[in-house]
Amino acid sequence: MNILVIGSGGREHSLCWKIAQSPLVETVYAAPGNGGMGECATLVTLNTSDHEAVIKFCVDKGIDLVVVGPEQPLVEGLVDSLTSASIPAFGPTAAAAQLEGSKGFTKDICAEYKIPTAAYGRFDNIEDARAYVVAQGAPIVIKADGLAAGKGVILADSLDEALTALDDIFGGAFGEAGAEVVVEEMLIGEEASFFVLCDGQSVLPMISAQDHKAVGEGDTGPNTGGMGAYSPAAIMDAAMEKRVLDEIITPTVTAMRDKGHPYKGVFFAGLMITAKGPQLIEYNCRFGDPECQVLMTRMTSDIVPALLATANGTLSDHSFTWSDHAVMNVVMCAKGYPGPYEKGTEIKGIETAEAATGAKVFHAGTRRQEGQIIATGGRVLNIVSQAKTVTDAQKQAYETVSKIDWPNGFTRNDIGWRAIERESKN
Repeated sequence: MNILVIGSGGREHSLCWKIAQSPLVETVYAAPGNGGMGECATLVTLNTSDHEAVIKFCVDKGIDLVVVGPEQPLVEGLVDSLTSASIPAFGPTAAAAQLEGSKGFTKDICAEYKIPTAAYGRFDNIEDARAYVVAQGAPIVIKADGLAAGKGVILADSLDEALTALDDIFGGAFGEAGAEVVVEEMLIGEEASFFVLCDGQSVLPMISAQDHKAVGEGDTGPNTGGMGAYSPAAIMDAAMEKRVLDEIITPTVTAMRDKGHPYKGVFFAGLMITAKGPQLIEYNCRFGDPECQVLMTRMTSDIVPALLATANGTLSDHSFTWSDHAVMNVVMCAKGYPGPYEKGTEIKGIETAEAATGAKVFHAGTRRQEGQIIATGGRVLNIVSQAKTVTDAQKQAYETVSKIDWPNGFTRNDIGWRAIERESKN
């Protein structure tokens, strides 16, 4: 069979890498891909917002499944268009993708179906939002309602920070994504990510991971799209995973079915594990990035049958197997990220670094140009390592980073610090 993967990030590189391992697959296409994905996929130029062009490509190439990686094409309804053309697609419809496309939509679902989450208010004007923030006080969380590439969430420790965040969002800092704002109480606990496939009715749990959103060591500084991740997240034991399924995922599946938008695809539940138990921070309607890279590396079974079953509504007969090793992803970014950064710098030594340590480098913001790898984005490379412990996986990852010749790049140097603290105590 032939599979088309939509996207160009580290998430999509790892998906192509995993899909290409399946004995069921003849050719993997990636649109548009990046500088590293040519090793496991045929890169094609497609405007994914032009749904007719995507459909034509699928017909011409005999595509048996389209895997939509990023959130934007999902929110734009690419899966709807493909389904109407009888082309199987992995991912939710536009209506179901509102779970990520509108934070307010998700919060209202939580309120109606009693899904544990932070108390909140929704506002479409700055005056009411400011009044609510002043009444609630700080610390408090300010969120742009729409898609903002992981950067539309401000954790405000003071009232001044919160009011400035409102000024920025309503002032256009995140474009249309900031037409509405969600203001939430600040949850106290430890974050975790949990992934579950759903075919509209049946669910298939995957595994947990822990992301590092903040740009600086010790989880300081502004939020980014993700500076690194590791799996498993120690705080997500079997009992906690069951609570997440029972209290958060299953009610959401019911809600979406009740609303006439049955959810097919992957639930990426961003969680805060509090003293009261798991609470939903937000849903994403696609695999996480940088979490997908650790999921694909830990998975020892073939992913393709489960992707097909999710699209076709036959997921109940499937299962996954996983390595018991810890897997870590350290993200290399362009200096300046998440603020302004330089593009067009050359990266050397990736293959040498991989060979020296055994780690795998998934590309994100890169292109291949006349045999060179050129940095084109903010988050550029994903260095993925695996070992018996998170401590050892971290050593391997940073050893690999040290062997990559890219003076314009930087990493956080403490990915996995919570797990390593736990391991040191044991």
